[in-house]
Order: sequence, then structure tokens, then C-alpha cells
Amino acid sequence: MQTLDIPKLKDELKSLKTKYGDNRSSLIPMLQDLQRNYRYLSGTIIQETAHSLGIHPVEVEGVVSFYSFFKREQQQGKFIIRLCQTISCNMVGKERLAKQFENELNIKFGETTKDNLFTLEYTSCLGMCDQGPAILINDQLFAKVTPDMVPEIIDHCKKGFIKGNLPIIEMSDTQKKGPILQHSLTPGDSITKAEKMDPQDIINEIKESKLLGRGGAGFPTALKWQFAHDEKSSEKYVVCNADEGEPGTFKDRYLIHDQTDLLLEGIAIAARAIGAKKGFIYLRGEYGYLKLFLQERLDSFLTKFKNIDLNIEIRMGGGAYICGEETALIQSLEGFRGEPRNRPPYPVDTGFHGKPTSVNNVETFIATALIISKGADWFKSNGTDKSTGTKIFSVSGDCEKPGIYELPFGLTISEFLKEVGGEDAKGIQVGGAAGICISKEEFNRTIGYEDVSTGGSIIVFGQERDMLEVAINFMEFFAEESCGQCTPCREGNVKILDGLYKLKNGKCSTSYLRELVKLGETMQIASKCGLGQSSPNAFLSIVKNYKHEILGRMAESN
Repeated sequence: MQTLDIPKLKDELKSLKTKYGDNRSSLIPMLQDLQRNYRYLSGTIIQETAHSLGIHPVEVEGVVSFYSFFKREQQQGKFIIRLCQTISCNMVGKERLAKQFENELNIKFGETTKDNLFTLEYTSCLGMCDQGPAILINDQLFAKVTPDMVPEIIDHCKKGFIKGNLPIIEMSDTQKKGPILQHSLTPGDSITKAEKMDPQDIINEIKESKLLGRGGAGFPTALKWQFAHDEKSSEKYVVCNADEGEPGTFKDRYLIHDQTDLLLEGIAIAARAIGAKKGFIYLRGEYGYLKLFLQERLDSFLTKFKNIDLNIEIRMGGGAYICGEETALIQSLEGFRGEPRNRPPYPVDTGFHGKPTSVNNVETFIATALIISKGADWFKSNGTDKSTGTKIFSVSGDCEKPGIYELPFGLTISEFLKEVGGEDAKGIQVGGAAGICISKEEFNRTIGYEDVSTGGSIIVFGQERDMLEVAINFMEFFAEESCGQCTPCREGNVKILDGLYKLKNGKCSTSYLRELVKLGETMQIASKCGLGQSSPNAFLSIVKNYKHEILGRMAESN
């Protein structure tokens, strides 16, 4: 039983309100600090936090129960070992690593050792898909972990978590750079030029470049900025969506670290274009190890460019994939459960605190900074007419050279696979778990918004990969990550996953498989947000392209 010094807790809450603000939007960062101090959020902590913000305890309880990184139970170890369970880590030995952790600690995943020192948990993608298997121990990330390293990891934790010779992360191999990653600009070039431009001129330049959002949806960036610019409000916001939770995607992690100045300049340019005085960088919870680095660079940037009338705050996610959807992200910023809103209205007119808000992806901000500095024609010199510019790709799986690639839109999939050393692929998953699986027969298709659209994730599957296991892994992810707000997504993902388990066990009939396909197609139409609309994509494309492989396991119809 946790014994709390209530007067001390109340003083702590006063300090946190001073730090983050005395309003509901401060709730999540306050809870994150409290959990860091107390290791879990007891009923007393929840109640006192609610009272300090003038809201009902049940509202705080609802937030705590929504985000996977918040813990209500006392039995949490000093060291929480989170093992990535998404497909890229599966492909390089995650199961063996999990077994060794269980053997060494004599507990199963989801349990805590009797001495309350270690807890084992599975987690969604850690953004280390090219360096798996990956584990997160508290806020320390380790990559390329093998079973023989497990005793050393445990030993170092017991000694105070000294790194020793353990394999700490690399930022990812940059296999091929293009005009964005080797831009040759001096920090400050873009924002200095933008400060001399009228906001409408900034938007016009982005419009001329035909830049489409790099997060995956492909919405015209200039149009989003124009909508926010035209709103008659004295209070506007710009938000950087750095909640990179899509399995198979790690480019934003790399860009945040390698192109920090351009990212910050892009945010400031967007703020100038729409008339915002406040900005947020919403950094996914699994990237906590990047926060100090990013904060230091942000402080330096704001000190250097004091004439920029913009306050930028870093907010950490709480382990919820759905917060990559822009309205769910805004809900989280406001201190609520990350549940998507009905649209319309859209964030550009009714966003953070009901005010005009532009939410853009990390890569999008970097591209806008370069366009302002180098011009729209420079940007359009690569790519196609409908998919201008280059794209940053996260490449993992069965290929010779996984890592970061910058390549122009318009490549065929065959050309792409030759570039990464995956010519013998059985198929590739384009766009992460929410994307589609493309078979060898379609490798002549083009990567671009007019054909095969992607936010940047490419997972390569070799000839020996079991595509049913791939489908199961993706659906396990969506069944876990659905926010549960709408029935098609909440129930549909679980039903499809149950059907896949039946397929694996040879107990699913062809007629039932057809019903699952119909369910997936219904989910694409009837789900409230992009998660439910896209979660059946991989399943449907795998059934379409690899039916022979799936049906070979099936028992006869009942």
C-alpha cells in the first residue's frame, strides 16, 4: 500500500500547475510527472490531481485508463522492460528474446518480480524497425538485442542501470540521401527569408510547390494553411505531429534528431503563415529519450531568434497510437482521452481549445522550410506532377540494406526493391500496418499519391515469410490500439483477429473467410476515423494476394 504525504502532494501539484498551467490541458504532463515520482497513480493521487484542476476524479480516471503508459496498480517494477512486438521485430527474433527474459526473471509478460524490481510488458512499435529486436527500459532504448545479452541487461539494472557494453541505439543507417537530407543550408536561412515575406506569400510559395502532407493522408499543405490563415481569430495554434506510432515507421525519429533546426524553422514558418503565436510538438511517449535533446535545441532556437513571436512547447504522448490522428492528438493536448472528434468541423477552424489549428507532420515541416529557402521550382524538380518532391522512407524487413532512404516519387516498386536489396521479395507492406500488402505481380506499380500512397513505411517480406502470421501481427496491433469509440472498429478488429486465429488453427471455413472480408470492407466505410477505416487494409490485401497460402491451412467447412 502506497503511503502518501498529502500536504507534500498538494504542494507538488501547485508546483506542477505553475510549470504547466492551471487548466485542464495541463492534466497529462502533470500525471506523467507524478507517475515518474510515485511509479504509479493511486486513487489518492488521481483524486488530489482532479481537485487541484477543478475537475471530477472520474475524468482523471478516464484519462489514466486510456493511455497505456499510465499505471494504476501498485505492482510495477522499478524497471519496466517493454519489448516491441510489431512485425519488424518479430522478423528478427523477438520471440526468442521474450522467452529469455521470462527465463531469467522467472515471470511472464504482464507480471512483476516479487521484489518489485522488474516488470515485463509488450509494447507497440518502438520506432526501431531497422534495428530490432528493440526494448525500452523506462526511458532508455536498446536496439539489436539478442537473448545472450539478457543477463547483462538485468545485471546492469540491478547495479543502477549502468550502460556498460549494452547496444544503445543508433539513429538509423542513412542508406541514401537526396535534396532534403543534404540540403547544405545554414541554420536560420529559411526562417530569416520567411520573416521578410508576407504570410500570404509564404502560403502561395507552398501552394506552387504542390506539397502534399507527408504523414500519409496527402492533404495539400498550402490549403490547410490557407484555411487556418483565413479564420478571423486572434488565437491560433500550430502543432507538429511527432507521434510516429505506425508499425514499420521510424523516419521522423531520425529527422527529429538529424534535421532539428529545419524542423523548428518549418514550425515557425507555419506559425507565421497562419498567424499563430503558440505551437506544440507532440512527441510520442516511446521517444522520451529524445525529449531532452529536442528541448535543448528548441531553447537554443528560440534564444537565437528572439524576434519570433512564438512559444513552442513539447508535449509527450502516453502510448496511444490513435493520437497520431490529428483530432485525437488535439484531444490529448487538451487533457482528454485521445478519442477522434467528428469532422466537420475541422481543426483548421475548430482545433485546440476550439481555435484555428494547423497540424502537420515532422517531414512536412522540414519540406516547407526548404521550399521557402530554395523555392517551389527546386522542390518540383523531383517527383511527378501529382506527387512532387522526394520522400523519406523507413525500410525494414527482408532486404540487404534496411534504414532511411530519400528517393523521388515516381519509382516503381521493382526499382525501389532493387535500391534496398530486396529484389527477391514475396511482397511488401506499404504504409505500415494501416497500409496495403502488395504482391510480386504488382511490383510494376508506382510509389506516389496517384497510385501507391504511403506515409513512408516499407516492410519487405522474403519468400519464406508466413503471410498469415503477418496478418495476425497487424490485427493484434489494431485490436489493442482501437480507442473503442465506434462499433465497427471496436468489434470488427477483434472479429477479424479471431478469424485469423481460426485460420491458423485450421478451423476457419472458406465461407467464414468471405464473411470476414465483407466485415473488413464494411469497416473501411463505417468506422469513425482513419484507424478503423484503414485497419482492415493489410488483412484484405493479404487475403487477396496470398489466398493460396492461407487456404492451405484450412480445415473443410463445418
